[in-house]
Amino acid sequence: MLEWLVAFCVVILVLFIWPGTKYLLGPNGFPQRLGVSQLAAGSDGAHSACAEGADGTGKKTRTVSLICNPSALAKYLQKHCRTFGCYSPCGGWTWRASAFLQSAYEACWPCDSSVQFVRDNLQLSDDGLVSLDWAVPSYHRRRRTSSHSTSPVLLIIPNSFGKITRNVVKLCESALSHGYLPAVFNRRSHNSTPLTTIKLQQFGDPSDLREAVRYIRYRQPAGRLYAVSESSGSGLLLSYLGECGSSSYVTAAVCLSPVFRCQSWFESGLCWPLQWALALYQKICLSRYRTALGDILHTDTLFSSCSLRGVEEALFCQSGCVGSTSGTSSGCSASGAWDAYWERNEPLRDVDEVAIPVLSVCAKDDPVRGDAQSSLPLELFETNPHFFLLLTDRGGHCGFSTQSNRSAGSAAGSVVATSTVDNRGTNWSHKVMLEFFRATTDFFNAEERAKQFAARRRGLGGAAGGWAFRYRSGSTCKRVPACSHNIHAIYNWQRSYTR
Repeated sequence: MLEWLVAFCVVILVLFIWPGTKYLLGPNGFPQRLGVSQLAAGSDGAHSACAEGADGTGKKTRTVSLICNPSALAKYLQKHCRTFGCYSPCGGWTWRASAFLQSAYEACWPCDSSVQFVRDNLQLSDDGLVSLDWAVPSYHRRRRTSSHSTSPVLLIIPNSFGKITRNVVKLCESALSHGYLPAVFNRRSHNSTPLTTIKLQQFGDPSDLREAVRYIRYRQPAGRLYAVSESSGSGLLLSYLGECGSSSYVTAAVCLSPVFRCQSWFESGLCWPLQWALALYQKICLSRYRTALGDILHTDTLFSSCSLRGVEEALFCQSGCVGSTSGTSSGCSASGAWDAYWERNEPLRDVDEVAIPVLSVCAKDDPVRGDAQSSLPLELFETNPHFFLLLTDRGGHCGFSTQSNRSAGSAAGSVVATSTVDNRGTNWSHKVMLEFFRATTDFFNAEERAKQFAARRRGLGGAAGGWAFRYRSGSTCKRVPACSHNIHAIYNWQRSYTR
């Protein structure tokens, strides 16, 4: 009870201090020059897009920058994704102008939504359980979609702590209104998923996600698969895309406010109050399994930790140390074990193997990710043609609230519309995600038609003609499975139970 009282006092203090300081500093108080060459549209180098300033004077100010390697897809996105340059962040003294407040609002405030969820609990090859929560409208009476449906599937990966935020629920609403079938992936023990084995999923271990994706392909074989991650959940998505490469079954992916340099983020990326609050949330979720986890790790060390690194080390860097002396225990949690853990779990370890377009939406004033200069791998987006970065001046962490007045709405023009807009502002990142998926799909279809046309002209047939294009569509990935094993023989999700 005392811990919750202290947390409440800290939050109240931050609420009073943070908005004024962020407003007084403004975008000029944040480092604007990130050491990246942002050239005008149509030139070689990194592309950038500009949006009109929030002051309404008509003066063009850079609020959104598209940082990427110049490629055919990059030029197509810059031409057809008008949402990229139509971001009007809230200004003035409104609470939505504060990066911290809008981040806290999206993470903690309850969402009054008509979306309902139908759960599939998937039994994995080691008898562990993960779950998929399929979002359905309330009028569907919690019925499942037919396996013959051709609607695209949107796989949503929440943050690594298992908290289903307001942002995730709004993502489901937006996806449903645009014809997608949203499915939220829950790791072992997350979001009331039963923990049936004494094994938790490591931060960047994509093995459980790989089995869940195969189940989705088995259940919805006719629909394209897209993926979106929130916050630290991007670590799992990037690990999966890097490990599976062109056989990932995913057509395109989006990371909303991702965390890239995860080891340094766990060590010193967050301020102390946020570190303490997230560590406390993890310990509360794990407390129900304290007795079972005591067989494989030091629960006293785990539940006395007050930092993200302490909790992560206690969970995954002390296995096999139960019952040993204090000296041996301290040796198991030394920096060597910690560094070895991140060699296996760093999300960007196989980034060169990613073979689909990945868009990252970030804000410079993100209070969770940290300083943009040190936390964003800008060289990755400048050199790798599969990665695109939309960097905004303001937006917080998974916030990106926009002005709800008519001027902001008219500036969007013919941008993708959403029928579930909050009266107090819209989430620009969700519209960006939907338009990115549409544009990449159109680009893939155009490339496929061009290859078929070139093959017919040469008289070589559809299989031999055309040029090699590295991007893979969902149908192409479907022909190259990630594993040659018989999935019906080794996976048990066909006999999974539902809730």
